[in-house]
Amino acid sequence: MIKLCGFALSNYYNKVKFVLLEHEIPFEESFVMTSQDESLLVHSPLGKVPFIQTEQGDLCESQAIIEYLHACFPEKGIFSADPWEAAKERELITFIDLHLELVARDLYKEAFFGGTLTEATKGRVEKRLARHVAGFKRLATFAPFLRGKKFSVADAVGFVNLPLVGMATKNIYGRDFLLEAGIDWKAYVKTIGERPAAQRVTADRKAYIAATAKQ
Repeated sequence: MIKLCGFALSNYYNKVKFVLLEHEIPFEESFVMTSQDESLLVHSPLGKVPFIQTEQGDLCESQAIIEYLHACFPEKGIFSADPWEAAKERELITFIDLHLELVARDLYKEAFFGGTLTEATKGRVEKRLARHVAGFKRLATFAPFLRGKKFSVADAVGFVNLPLVGMATKNIYGRDFLLEAGIDWKAYVKTIGERPAAQRVTADRKAYIAATAKQ
């Protein structure tokens, strides 16, 4: 059985977990924190999560994991059968992961963890995100899902990442870049949140936060 390693606060851990749950792929979870200890580096070369453990070995990077799951369980239809639709789903995932979340991640130190950012960092991120959000708006339909009427794997990624982008920009700049651009991510997340897989991911994340706060 696949073992998913990581922790419930990680958005990329939850990206993979959402896909596993949504497509009813059997798996078990193993709590692992990021670390530079050799005991972790032998499984995940950069000491990051998530990674999975399989009979063939370890595999890290959330998108590589999802592609592996799609190849192992083609009957689950993780990506659309139509080549064009599947490519558009991958395009959206790349946009959300790399052009939105990864850029906004430079804000998290101050936005969520009490650190301090330089004005230069804030200015650089603001400029890049403004352009990338505009580009994302041209790709996504939100009708009600990212590709239209049908839920897709891209929506699992949108569900875990878009709130971080919106909240981080609101906390740093005093305005939510997504909402400001006319992207109602809150309504979108509410829609996705009705799915059992999303409810499980959310419940486990909240339980993790509550447990951590008691320590």
